Amino acid sequence: AATKLYDRLLSSETSVPLDNPSLVRALKASNLWEYDHEAEARAIIDGVRAASPRDPAPWVIAAEALESHDELEAAHETFTEGARLLLTDVPEPPYSTHPLLYGRHRVRRMLGLAHDEWDALADTLHSMPVSLDELHDPKRVWSLGSDNPADLEAEILRLRAELGAYREALSRPFPVAMLHWPAAELTELIEAYPDLAAEYPTYEEHLASIEAALRELASSGTPNLGVVPGTVPSYEAFAASEGASPADPVLLPQYATTLAARGLAVAWPPQRGADCWCGSGRAYGECHGQ
Repeated sequence: AATKLYDRLLSSETSVPLDNPSLVRALKASNLWEYDHEAEARAIIDGVRAASPRDPAPWVIAAEALESHDELEAAHETFTEGARLLLTDVPEPPYSTHPLLYGRHRVRRMLGLAHDEWDALADTLHSMPVSLDELHDPKRVWSLGSDNPADLEAEILRLRAELGAYREALSRPFPVAMLHWPAAELTELIEAYPDLAAEYPTYEEHLASIEAALRELASSGTPNLGVVPGTVPSYEAFAASEGASPADPVLLPQYATTLAARGLAVAWPPQRGADCWCGSGRAYGECHGQ
């Protein structure tokens, strides 16, 4: 049933084009392999890798499918290809790429490979009390069948640490997002609510303040950052739902948080080579990422 759903999503007959077809293909491959369609799953994974998606999720799912079927070398290659594509020359790995680094670290640990720069980066990003080296220790599997209470107690502590990591991720299901008004929307906003002109002296200053605020948050260690575009009609509807005036600047960050919670934020910083968040059509590195 799942395979039919994936096929329908990927079909050219659908009226709405997929935002992320590589993700659907990776999920389909993982599902097929679970039901012993190994050859087809491998072919799809090869296609996902060849497509070089700019989203980390397809890379992670494809690599983990290989890993779960003991294809550690291929899993390592897939994790590494994704990391090389998405993280080369990226000063601060986006929150969405962390699973790529953690998965690569795990597989390299299973293969007995020495740490490299990306492993060290994964260690730095990992904030739980139990280190990645310990969490990814191949000997952990033996402790599960041990009769030694100390081994079992140590494994329970590790599992608690992993659970803590999952809970921390779930507690932040959406980014800390900065509100971006496209040029036409900002003009309409200021014309309708002149009191907000103090918040947005010019469009250029508006864009510069967004980038500056995001960089400051990133430098302070805040993960999972994003930019969310606003529109005047939705802002007015939000103000009405709050029983407040749209001219009240206090509503602006609340509006941004609400949009982010609805999944409308774009991750910041953009992936390498991706368009700038401001909508200029230029690559981020040639625009606000300079």
